[in-house]
Amino acid sequence: MATYSIKNILSGLGIDPLSAGACTGTKWLRTSGDVNTSCSPADGKAIGKIRLASGADYEKVMAAAQGAFEQWRMVPAPRRGEIVRQIGNMLRKYKEPLGMLVSMEMGKIYQEGLGEVQEMIDICDFAVGQSRQLYGFTMHSERPGHRMYEQYHPLGVVGVISAFNFPVAVWAWNAMLALICGNTVIWKPSSKTMLCAVAVHKIIAGVLKENNLPEGVLNLVAGSSGDAGEKLLRDRRVPLISATGSTRMGRHVAQVVGERLGRTLLELGGNNAVIITKNADPELALRAVLFGAVGTCGQRCTSTRRLIIHKDVYETFRQQLVKAYAQIRTGHPLDTRTLVGPMIDKEAVAGFLSAIRAIKKEGGHILYGGSVLSGKGYESGCYVVPCIAEAENHLKIVQEETFAPILYLMKYGTIEEAISMQNAVPQGLSSSIFSADLAETERFLSQAGSDCGIANVNIGTSGAEIGGAFGGEKDTGGGRESGSDSWKAYMRRQTNTINYTSELPLAQGISFDV
Repeated sequence: MATYSIKNILSGLGIDPLSAGACTGTKWLRTSGDVNTSCSPADGKAIGKIRLASGADYEKVMAAAQGAFEQWRMVPAPRRGEIVRQIGNMLRKYKEPLGMLVSMEMGKIYQEGLGEVQEMIDICDFAVGQSRQLYGFTMHSERPGHRMYEQYHPLGVVGVISAFNFPVAVWAWNAMLALICGNTVIWKPSSKTMLCAVAVHKIIAGVLKENNLPEGVLNLVAGSSGDAGEKLLRDRRVPLISATGSTRMGRHVAQVVGERLGRTLLELGGNNAVIITKNADPELALRAVLFGAVGTCGQRCTSTRRLIIHKDVYETFRQQLVKAYAQIRTGHPLDTRTLVGPMIDKEAVAGFLSAIRAIKKEGGHILYGGSVLSGKGYESGCYVVPCIAEAENHLKIVQEETFAPILYLMKYGTIEEAISMQNAVPQGLSSSIFSADLAETERFLSQAGSDCGIANVNIGTSGAEIGGAFGGEKDTGGGRESGSDSWKAYMRRQTNTINYTSELPLAQGISFDV
């Protein structure tokens, strides 16, 4: 097992036994809310405590964010990028202890914890380059002596609501792009992983102070749903809410923000499928499916939920998969031998067990796993045996996203049938096909193929790179974060027309002479 001391980890990150739940960059408020205790799913023990932000604390943070925006928006974008570059370097410095804290508070294995911090570093690097590429467009006017162009301006205060499964990376995806676009940011983290958010703001505070940035550029409000979350959603001073979580949560966010005609960027549930064709490389597919299905204990929005296998290779692949599952080592997330850590909490375990019961009731068949581990090393009650089940695609439980390590196996005959099964769920985040047949893969990627926001060939459904836009369709929410031109979501578009003559011709040839 990796050598660690949670006390030393917290001390190295500057986290006190009782942390304040709100800050405006370098200043931590004397918060007045209830005390939230963060317990590790690894051993069930308390890691630390946070004094939550109250409604009054929220107002103080909002005032700082609004005031800072007036100054920050006038800073040249490349200069804003320089601040992000320094934040990335600071995250490099604290990669190991922050990765350990992510593992301890969330439960993902240490390698995944390090990988999540690396995602933060990578998006910083991406945003630095993007700060010099906030391009608009020029176009020819139909009116003589006129010029037209489009440009992008910052929105204002951007609210970021993050989920427990990626307690720091998703914030960085949003915050770093929002920052280089000239916005200020208020972060409302998941109540299950608040210490990670506190740690991030402790890490970046030095950069903000050294560059003499105004208080309120990057802000934290770790509070209850009523004192922080709902206030953020209903606040007309927040033009954009980026929210990551369940589809149920996303519908609420969309409704509340939509009522005030605010913008939302939603990253919601996934029910991701991998199609294994008879032309697939079975070893390659097996490795990808294994990580996709059990990585982060099945608690990724891109986790592989469904496996659609050609009938000619179904039996062989099923046997190989069950054999591989039997070799998975489940244990403490900081143990270097561990491949699967615990679920986030006992509530998540209850959801896992409820799904197992539903599979059996609806006619599915459990091939492997589906139980809770107990005994030495599993005292927290959050460790489960990843499950493989045979089930039909139309079953109610299969149509739902169970945020747990459950993989459904099903057969298909033709590629058209496989694609139809892949698309026949409410969610549309990530998808994958394993095949060496060009016609099959091209059909999968065509307009008649996968209806997901992410469609991969010969790689799994999880592990998206920050260079591409991340997000999905249907019940996944339609939002796009991270790479490509996702920066546009954090800005408002403006069309400009300039008349450099003494004449005033109207568009469409309209005559209006007095």
